[in-house]
Amino acid sequence: MQYICVADDHPLYRDALKDVLTQHFSDLTVLEAGSLAEVQAMATRYSALDFILLDLNMPGMAGLNGLVQLRQQFPQIAVAMLSAEDDKQTVLQAMAFGAAGFISKAAGRQQLVSALRQLLNGDIYLPADTFRQSPVLSNNAFEHKAEQALLRGLTKKQIKVLQRMVSGESNKQIAEALCIAETTVKAHVSAVLAKLGVPSRVQAILLARDLDFSLYL
Repeated sequence: MQYICVADDHPLYRDALKDVLTQHFSDLTVLEAGSLAEVQAMATRYSALDFILLDLNMPGMAGLNGLVQLRQQFPQIAVAMLSAEDDKQTVLQAMAFGAAGFISKAAGRQQLVSALRQLLNGDIYLPADTFRQSPVLSNNAFEHKAEQALLRGLTKKQIKVLQRMVSGESNKQIAEALCIAETTVKAHVSAVLAKLGVPSRVQAILLARDLDFSLYL
């Protein structure tokens, strides 16, 4: 049995999330909170709570400060952000502060179900639409050299995997897009992290988010 807290100050949105969770997932106990203080009280009261869906602009949050507080107070609880503010900078900053994922409130029902399934399975979820913006070509020679140095040690397949990681795709989605096994994707991801010298997928995304992959594929 998983305990999940839906934390949003809009009752209608909480009801919609609860409806999705109860219809598509079994063995879930869904708790509710309408402010950061209520989330903290819930996390203190329920030792079995293992996941929080957290509204970015809920009372008490002060932007991403609320996320930072929760990660410091309850590091054992995974937290995914919910927000209509799904620009790339906000998403990546949330991930850097310890979020397990980021769900856009503009997501449709099926996209929401897919996002929740990935998160509850322990995977990272990022809103792919946020990362599908066309890269801006740079005329700065230094930036091109930095890109070349970063990607020089990667194979073409690893660059493709990294590009799709930056686009917010899961290992399963990458496997389907590249027509390879999911275990092969995991091996490529591990190799990419090692070659980039970073400890996590999030750090790789942060490092490679501004690269112009079209120059190397």
